[in-house]
Amino acid sequence: MTPHTGAHLRKLAEGLHVWLPRRRGWGLANCGLVVGDDTALWIDTPYDRRLAGRFLAASRELLPPGVAIDRVVVTHGNGDHFWGAGVVPNAEVIAAKESLEQAEAEPDPRMLHAFVRGTVPEQPSPSPPSRPVHSTPPRPTPPRSAGVEPARPVTTDAAEAPYAPYAPEAAADRRAEALLSSYMRRHFGAFDWADTERVRPTLLFRGELELSVGGRPVRVVGLPPAHTTGDLFVHLPDRSTVFAGDVVFGSTPAQPGDHAVHWAGPLSAVSAVCERILATGAETIVPGHGPILGRSGVRAHLDYLHHLRERAEEFHARGVPALEAARRVIAERRHPELGLPERLVVTMRTEYRHLSPAPRPGVLEVMAEVARLAAECEGTGDPASSPAG
Repeated sequence: MTPHTGAHLRKLAEGLHVWLPRRRGWGLANCGLVVGDDTALWIDTPYDRRLAGRFLAASRELLPPGVAIDRVVVTHGNGDHFWGAGVVPNAEVIAAKESLEQAEAEPDPRMLHAFVRGTVPEQPSPSPPSRPVHSTPPRPTPPRSAGVEPARPVTTDAAEAPYAPYAPEAAADRRAEALLSSYMRRHFGAFDWADTERVRPTLLFRGELELSVGGRPVRVVGLPPAHTTGDLFVHLPDRSTVFAGDVVFGSTPAQPGDHAVHWAGPLSAVSAVCERILATGAETIVPGHGPILGRSGVRAHLDYLHHLRERAEEFHARGVPALEAARRVIAERRHPELGLPERLVVTMRTEYRHLSPAPRPGVLEVMAEVARLAAECEGTGDPASSPAG
């Protein structure tokens, strides 16, 4: 089964659709399509150009004649919500200003592609210059906005980044390196970033942004650090719908999802955003991953987050390391239906950093622990015998 298996558009309301990939697994983001008479907007994009191309082809079938995808709102800087924007090169790409820190701290697409395939190039590909605003006439200034500005190159100090930049030396131990390589191949090897360039936003903002599609309001709400630095959610008030990004991971008894993974935190901030989403009154909540939820599904997710926060605080107070804390939470089997339990080590590490301030680790250092925990959960330390994710 590939990341492209079963992905499809589902209608939520007139002019509003959600792109639903397979509900479990790394990198499979839900995306939105909002269509008006003379404009169309995406909320997030798939992870690679092939999947984004399928989303684009399905979207075009629903667009009025002459209408193109001319805006993309990105809920946060993780590549699985962002890297597919290159298939709509003339679209205005809108993101929270703080999301640039997140995007620039991650490996770029071609570097990750090479690493997953075991052919790391001699030098990382340099970040491309800020993408020029497309040549179509500029849009009027939104009627109500806060801190809106055109995008420009941003230099991020590694010490201030959500976590340290790509660092292959983070998994120096040969066995850890083998586990990490195997894990990355199994969970990310079906994506293809060989021809993917990192797209920079063309419009950055802080606070809130009011957009309109077909005369209907689209509220873009910037958030404090939660899942990442630079999160936002998109509220469509007259459709009673919120696209939550990764502050919400969907799961229901009928359609179990995966464990949440949070890179910025703290969990109290993630919970606060979930409460803000409920406060909008929306009845339909599209999570960043997993099945679509109602309000009760978000409340259940809040219970999950509250439990993780309690356990992190308890284990931290007892001096239990984050990796061991994740092991113990998994052993409790409170949520055996959820996939990717190894991701709990990321969230535990994040919460521990807020309980005792410490330098942020490199991405691959954290992923090496994820791979190690996955091998333990699968009952083997031998990467060759681990099942595919």
